[in-house]
Amino acid sequence: MLKTQYYFSSVTSSLKFTTIAASCMLLSACQSEPQHPDTARDDAVHSAQVVPGSLIDLSHWKITLPMDSNGDGKIDEVGPPQILRLYEPRFFYGNDRGEVVFTAPNKAITTANSTNTRSELRQMINPQGAKTKAPGNNFALAAHPQAANFGAVGGHLSATLAVNHVAVNAAHPDKPPAYSVVVGQIHAGKDESLLSQGFGYGNEPLKIYYKKFPNHAYGSVFWTYERNLAKDDPNRTDIAYPVWGNTWESAENPGQKGIKLNESFSYTVNVVGNIMQLVFEAPNKPRVEYAIDLSSNMDAFGKVDSLDNPAGYSGDWFYFKAGAYNQCSSKDQQGMWYAGCAGSGIWEEDFREGNYARVSFSSIVLK
Repeated sequence: MLKTQYYFSSVTSSLKFTTIAASCMLLSACQSEPQHPDTARDDAVHSAQVVPGSLIDLSHWKITLPMDSNGDGKIDEVGPPQILRLYEPRFFYGNDRGEVVFTAPNKAITTANSTNTRSELRQMINPQGAKTKAPGNNFALAAHPQAANFGAVGGHLSATLAVNHVAVNAAHPDKPPAYSVVVGQIHAGKDESLLSQGFGYGNEPLKIYYKKFPNHAYGSVFWTYERNLAKDDPNRTDIAYPVWGNTWESAENPGQKGIKLNESFSYTVNVVGNIMQLVFEAPNKPRVEYAIDLSSNMDAFGKVDSLDNPAGYSGDWFYFKAGAYNQCSSKDQQGMWYAGCAGSGIWEEDFREGNYARVSFSSIVLK
């Protein structure tokens, strides 16, 4: 069993990233976790592991990990400069192919507003002393009345990755999030000061999904846009747009139109002014492009969505996210988001049973 300890300084109250993996500091010889048969290239501890900060630029990212290393009842979050030295042998590490690996079990500690676990980066535009929600650490659309007060107007995120594994056991396989993982996002800030203006709900104008049913050889890539409405508004929902294969409405086998586990693909998200431009590319697959005006209620096909906020997200502030945001919630109750996915909360057991999501990134670039 691997045990990770983070040492805290009582003087500085900051993390010192001396990470100890019992009996195998580099893990090059550790073979303590059996591979699940659905993950031919799922290298949990089967190759030498390195500090992710040596592979990609993490200087403008904070990470959330599915663990509580100091037992304070709060999920672990690590920002720069400590993240540059961070290494967690189960959930966040670099492999010998030069990829940064993110893993999220179905059942573990979650953030306060979600029942889904994550090993996921959060953009920090100005990490030097600025609070996470400070305007300088977030971007806005050109339509925002105070756009000049933010760290940027628009932004750019590109990534190349392969999904290695998605959860394989769900009590409600018919629910859209079952067997899926989100690998990139634009998240709007949750901001009570904006509610009276019709913004600040903390919705997501972009989530990039990979979903694969256990009996299918191929999975699907698609993205969703969430209508920017209050949580209790019945019209607040995610609209799915296909990339390769199906969206989450379909349980059909996508066949070769989809993407297999461990097959590489890339996405580019470019927010210019008010327009979110999306480009998806993969070997032997058609290039797929979308554009949507985030300051209006026009959908990605150029049609007015009368159920959406007429001003779109024009009054919100945003940040990018990338990593493994496991959509297979272990919560089992009514509602589309609760797929009742299996999980014990014991990592070795959940890995053995395939109750987790894992994604390997060869590139993550902010501009």
